[in-house]
Amino acid sequence: MSAPVLILPGIGNSGPLHWQSLWERAHPDFVRVQQRDWDKPVCEEWVATLEAAVRQAGPRTILAAHSLGCLTVAHWASGPHSPIAAALLVAVPDPNGPNCPPDVTGYSHTPAQPFTFSSTVVISADDPYGSPEHAERLARAWGSRVVHIGARGHINAESGLGEWGEGYDLLQQLRQ
Repeated sequence: MSAPVLILPGIGNSGPLHWQSLWERAHPDFVRVQQRDWDKPVCEEWVATLEAAVRQAGPRTILAAHSLGCLTVAHWASGPHSPIAAALLVAVPDPNGPNCPPDVTGYSHTPAQPFTFSSTVVISADDPYGSPEHAERLARAWGSRVVHIGARGHINAESGLGEWGEGYDLLQQLRQ
């Protein structure tokens, strides 16, 4: 039996054509972590919701995070938390960058200590929400593997990735 996967969307949730939603529909063991308010994220709430989901899913869990979901993982990992096996972190945003939505609370400082689990950070060369340099700096601090995928925007539905087979392969590498 394969490890359970928790889907962690960013602000606004992931729409029906986002790779996270497509993966969730195709795989019954992929479960979306449901936040109380997708449009006005509060870090402390999102972290608590993630911890509850991980506690229920168990220590073999793999996280598949996008955008603000990545920062939620970093905040969650910086404190006491239930164990997981690994995390795929896609399109790490800069919470202090010019395009960060104004309704984001508690994310201005991103923890930068090493994770206690395996992780891969996927970076686009032209992500409007965070520079490759910012994502690489955090990935190094976290001890994450870095994968550059070229100019793919925010690596979301607007990037035209569909089911994003390359990302799914990266996730499968973490599940082994």
